[in-house]
Amino acid sequence: MIPVQTPEAPRHEPAATRRWRMPWGLFAVMMVMLTGVGLMQYPDVAGWFSQYYQSQLIVDVSSELQQEDPPSLAAEVQRAHEYNDLLESGALLAPNANKPTSDAAEVSRFEYDGLLRATPTGVMGRLRIPSIDVDLPIYHGTSDATLAKGVGHLEGTSLPVGGTSQHSVLTAHRGLPEATLFNDLDKVSKGDRFTIEVFGEVLTYEVVDTRVVEPDDTDTLRAVAGEDLVTLVTCTPLGINTHRYLVTGTRVTPTPIEDIEHAGEQPNVPGFPWWAVIIGAALLLAIVLVVRAGFPRSRNSTIEE
Repeated sequence: MIPVQTPEAPRHEPAATRRWRMPWGLFAVMMVMLTGVGLMQYPDVAGWFSQYYQSQLIVDVSSELQQEDPPSLAAEVQRAHEYNDLLESGALLAPNANKPTSDAAEVSRFEYDGLLRATPTGVMGRLRIPSIDVDLPIYHGTSDATLAKGVGHLEGTSLPVGGTSQHSVLTAHRGLPEATLFNDLDKVSKGDRFTIEVFGEVLTYEVVDTRVVEPDDTDTLRAVAGEDLVTLVTCTPLGINTHRYLVTGTRVTPTPIEDIEHAGEQPNVPGFPWWAVIIGAALLLAIVLVVRAGFPRSRNSTIEE
């Protein structure tokens, strides 16, 4: 008998495993895209965090002042008035150039950095300009570190506690990518008002003059007999900073009742961070595209194409 040979059953090779591999080309493109999105959103991100920090700082300072003994706060304000009375008339461009005129004992008693400093934060007051939505803490001095986080008081000018024949000068940056500060100061008009809160007291000022001056022009910063003035200073033009933009206000007395009622109000906390949605969406899109591109396409899909 001749054996019958049956054909061998076809061998089924196991399907090739679809291994994921990093698509380096697409990954590089996505990294460039994410970097671009990050750079475009940086001002919004930095500004949001800066405003949040300033708002929280004002809240913390207000809370700490409420825990202080009112007579001690009044004594601090009185010391500031006495310091102002000892200042020479006017202001010099360079900080620390205009000191109290008195004997050595009195000068040491009025150490500038120790005045209006009842809390560890070193904040001496709060500046609010409703017309341009500014609500910022006021610090001692005008160093770069100070002006990067808020408003600085120009040492050598009157402390911002008001008084006859006094002129306080407050400065802040303009055009910083990470903070708004005095960006819109040039939008303040004559007749607009701003307030300064110092240790529970509220001072209201009405804008009477706005002007552009040379950096070394300090005539408008001098005290005027019989007047209570505050000048807000920033650089101009925006991004060039060759001149100074000045907004001068004169004291409104008595302080309007609505300003007194609004004193100590919670600052405006920055709104929802929409920049986070944009960055998150871009990141999610990049991840999905890279993950999908890392898997090889099946043979069937290749044939169909």
